[in-house]
Formats: sequence, structure tokens, C-alpha cells
Amino acid sequence: MRTLADEVRAGVGDEHRPTVVVGVDGSPGSRAALVDAMRSAARRGARLEVVAVYEPPEWRLPLPPTPLPSRAEIEGSLLEAVHQMVTEVAYELGGEHLARPEIEVYVVPGDAAEVLVAVARDADELVVGHRGRGALASALLGSVGWGCVLRAPCPVRVVPDGDPVPAPAGP
Repeated sequence: MRTLADEVRAGVGDEHRPTVVVGVDGSPGSRAALVDAMRSAARRGARLEVVAVYEPPEWRLPLPPTPLPSRAEIEGSLLEAVHQMVTEVAYELGGEHLARPEIEVYVVPGDAAEVLVAVARDADELVVGHRGRGALASALLGSVGWGCVLRAPCPVRVVPDGDPVPAPAGP
């Protein structure tokens, strides 16, 4: 039986390699998570799987009838935006002299936590962003973060937004 992770990775080799999965949504928190995940993948010599999850338009029920964009249009637009973010982050990290990891980008419809947990099934680490919203709120995770922390089959790192994540000290 094919799983959601199998569907997402269709066409990618079956051999197990160290893998870091990161969820992105264009927010400052997800950008910080991407920076952190790219560094982690480079240090581990791992593949980096960047996953953007979107809610299919048919899941929404607009009151007035409105034309819905096709899945192909949504996925194409998101794929372009994610590739742009990955390129920018890789360029920013270029000065750190890290080996650039092999990067795969996926755009998948569904529930963000469910998709990320499924894709992380064979991963060594799952990285997600967190939108800090003040003292109390920053102590709490959002629904995606909680869903990943509670159900992921691998370690999960939650990276707060804000200033870019500093480079680790040492070699």
C-alpha cells in the first residue's frame, strides 16, 4: 500500500539517505526553519526535503460563487515561491562555507501537520517554524507544530521566527 510519503516522493530513489525535512509556508518562522534545516542537512551530509502544504481551494466554501484556481496553478505558483526562498537562503548561507545539500522541493495539498509527519516517516529530523506572538503565545506551539511534535516518527525541531538563526560555533 502506497503511503502519502510515497506519493510525495514519487520518482526519488528508494535508498535511505540521511534526510532532513522542513515545512515552509512563506512566513518568517518558516524561513528561519529553512535556514536551520539547510545548515543541519549540510552538517549531516543529508538530503533536504522542503515541503510546502496548501489547502485545496475546494476545501473552502466561499459564500458568493467565485472561480477557483486550478491545483496546477496553485502548485506552480507555490513551487516558484518556494524555489525562490530556497535560492535566497542558499545564497545567504554561502558565506558560511557549508556543503550545499541535495535539495528536493515538494508542494502537496492537505493538512500541513499530517503531510509533514507522513513525509518525515523515514527522516532523521523534521524542522518547522514557530510564529512567536508575545510572551505567553511564544511559549505555545501552533496546531502544525503540535501535530508534528506529537506524531512525527523522528526528532522535531521548532525554530522561532525573528532574527536569522545564528550559525553554530565551531567547525
